[in-house]
Amino acid sequence: MTYVIGANCVDVKDRTCVAECPVACIHEGDRMLYIHPEECVDCGACEPVCPVEAIYHVDDLPADWLWHLDAATEVTAGREDAEPVPDHPAVTALPARPPTW
Repeated sequence: MTYVIGANCVDVKDRTCVAECPVACIHEGDRMLYIHPEECVDCGACEPVCPVEAIYHVDDLPADWLWHLDAATEVTAGREDAEPVPDHPAVTALPARPPTW
């Protein structure tokens, strides 16, 4: 099983989860972060530290966010050691989130 980063991360990318991940399975795209589903050890360390509640266990992922698992699988394929990844086309197509500051 794995954890998944969803839509709340788009244009936020807080990165607190990256520091908490013991196996460096969180990859950074231009607009959001992605958890490599094959590298995730299902420890859950990332979920409680996310300030925008973007991280869910795959079993608890909201139905309208299920596509984020497929997106993460596609963009992290063949990547290792938290290498940067290109954003998934579905993410790049999302409207920009206005800054909160």
